[in-house]
Amino acid sequence: MTTKIRMTTPLVEMDGDEMTRIIWKMLKQTLIEPYVDLRTEYYDLGLEHRNETNDEVTVAAAHATRRLGVAVKCATVTPNAQRVEEYKLKEMWKSPNGTIRAILDGTVFRVPILVDCIEPFVRTWKKPITLARHAYGDIYRDVEMYIPGKGRAELVFTDGKGGETRLVVHDFEGSGVLLGMHNLDESIANFARACFRFALDMRQDLWFSTKDTISKKYDHRFKDIFAEIFESEYREKFEASRIEYFYTLIDDAVARAVRSEGGFIWACKNYDGDVMSDMVASAFGSLAMMSSVLVSPDGKYEYEAAHGTVTRHYYEHLKGNPTSTNPMATLFAWTGALRKRGELDGLADLAAFADRLERSSLRTIEEGVMTRDLGILSTHPSKKIVGSEEFLREIRLRLEKSGEAGRSCR
Repeated sequence: MTTKIRMTTPLVEMDGDEMTRIIWKMLKQTLIEPYVDLRTEYYDLGLEHRNETNDEVTVAAAHATRRLGVAVKCATVTPNAQRVEEYKLKEMWKSPNGTIRAILDGTVFRVPILVDCIEPFVRTWKKPITLARHAYGDIYRDVEMYIPGKGRAELVFTDGKGGETRLVVHDFEGSGVLLGMHNLDESIANFARACFRFALDMRQDLWFSTKDTISKKYDHRFKDIFAEIFESEYREKFEASRIEYFYTLIDDAVARAVRSEGGFIWACKNYDGDVMSDMVASAFGSLAMMSSVLVSPDGKYEYEAAHGTVTRHYYEHLKGNPTSTNPMATLFAWTGALRKRGELDGLADLAAFADRLERSSLRTIEEGVMTRDLGILSTHPSKKIVGSEEFLREIRLRLEKSGEAGRSCR
């Protein structure tokens, strides 16, 4: 029997919800545990356990990531009113991703997973577009209020000496809603530096977009901090690398992106990045084909799939019906975490295994074996649509034969 690849430091493993939780276990058993002496510090972020622990398990998982340096996370449910009733929750718990990102205060980098035989919906796109998403603040740390009737809403800041600054938000004549959100100069600066460093590492142009013409204080602060840091710390490095940084309004960035050939990094505020990464992933083919990593300012890494818990497939699974859920983004979360663990711990064979597993998964699709979502898009002349479990077994076959030649799309 082949000796398993050793690990010296555990990964933080955050389990999740619904169909991705099923895929998570299946993927580990089929593609990782037979080859790696897997060491993890396990946290169950399934909605039931979050409810039992009053969501303390999410905070504990985030602090474990700070301690161990590398985490891998399954997709989780962020409950709405319907979910509160369905799962009998004590309250409408916040987004686990929002909680983790607030504690780590990093930047989320999302990159499409490209394969032959699947052409982007935007015909000009030839290269991947990387989304860099700020991971702190905005609506993910907001305070909200329902306004029942007539009255005045004010924004009030009390400084350390007791002085007050007040701004009228709105004079309500009837019912409505109110939202307050914030951000921090330090976090914005960390975001800017992470984007500039990533652009230099990738040798790709960096775009940054907000809506400062409308948000003349909030969004303009982002624009100013990016500009100050670029001029003082990065302009000469960018010029030496022959890459460009520029700022533009987000509506202009969208228009530019659609007309481009790709191959650049697009930095966005938290919510903008959430929306734009889904748009880019879908336009390249599938939400299930987008890798995602959160990088903190002090070099901690949390890898996850960029998509949700695939609820529709989960309900079919509960009925005993077969499903064809695409596990690629979850697989790339695991390979990203294993590779980084190998790099940080000096375990070349662990990092090499992650590379081989990724290549085997891509080759599986390029040889015509794929889940239903990709089958709809693929131009392969003899594609074979399979369920999730069979797809993972097909990857394992190629993993065990890794080294053989491979592409048959053309």
